[in-house]
Amino acid sequence: MQERLSEIKNQAKDDLAKAGSIEEVETIKTRYLGRKGGVINEIIKAIPSLPSEQRSSTGKSANILKNEIGRWIEEKKGGFDTSAEASLTLPSFDVSQPGEHKPYGHKHPLTQTIDEIKGIFKKLCFDIEYGPEVEHEYYNFDALNIPADHPSREDFDTFYLGNKRLLRSQTSTVQIRVMEKKKPPIRMIAPGKVFRPDTVDARHASMFHQIEGLMVDEGVSFSDLKYVLTLFAQSYFGQDIKMRFRPSFFPFTEPSAEIDISCSLCKGKGCSVCSQSGWVEVLGAGMVDPNVFNAVGYDPEKYTGFAFGMGVERLTMLKYGIDNIRLFFENDLRFLSQF
Repeated sequence: MQERLSEIKNQAKDDLAKAGSIEEVETIKTRYLGRKGGVINEIIKAIPSLPSEQRSSTGKSANILKNEIGRWIEEKKGGFDTSAEASLTLPSFDVSQPGEHKPYGHKHPLTQTIDEIKGIFKKLCFDIEYGPEVEHEYYNFDALNIPADHPSREDFDTFYLGNKRLLRSQTSTVQIRVMEKKKPPIRMIAPGKVFRPDTVDARHASMFHQIEGLMVDEGVSFSDLKYVLTLFAQSYFGQDIKMRFRPSFFPFTEPSAEIDISCSLCKGKGCSVCSQSGWVEVLGAGMVDPNVFNAVGYDPEKYTGFAFGMGVERLTMLKYGIDNIRLFFENDLRFLSQF
């Protein structure tokens, strides 16, 4: 067996001396030191079958040879310039050819609208505030002066989660949270997602985006509300836009109004978008109800304020002439790439 080990040693030296590449060295390594079928390991496996007086010396010699061959292999590998060899295998290419065009991504049209509205109100010194989408019934209804028998509190009008938790149906909840933490003066808008179990059609979705606004201070009047919303409408839709206020009702504002703008598509002449009326409803607003101030600990005799709310999808559809809200959520690049 000792003679066999000597032959293997000499043969391994010869094989490594002839090796001309790292690949050939790896082949030699597998041949002599491989776990399955390697020459050295085959000898070690055969040791138990040898006479007892040969087992110890053979095992010791086999391990010494195994370590020697391993050292020779590493030394042989170090003799090759691997970086130069790798560079020779790189594919050649024509540097004079134009590169492959990669299309740039961009913001979703709804995100663009939200950013634009935020920019308008930042210029009017309004803060941007955010709140949780999973809300408590108190913030979504009670603190906003919405009575227990109001239709919006029914199971078919709100996503209830149990334990008086729900998916918020309006971002007015953020107004309450901000007023609980801060004292007037307050100027803020609250953009975010809201959830209502509406039947999905061309104008409705069970999840959509809303921006609520609030201003509270001493001496805030309805004329301030009209001024701020007029500046917003002219900034977003254009300077030639016209507005009108129609009396309405919201539990958390009194007096309340629905705000219409002249149709930006037909310029007030009448079209299918505005139902031939020349006007399109864009948001609701009003003076904050004193009961809301009482809920957050404000003195309604000292402070007044106004609030408003608008749907981001509706504003985007009006500005760009989009006739189906579902297009915003289908991720069709043919639609999204137009913005």
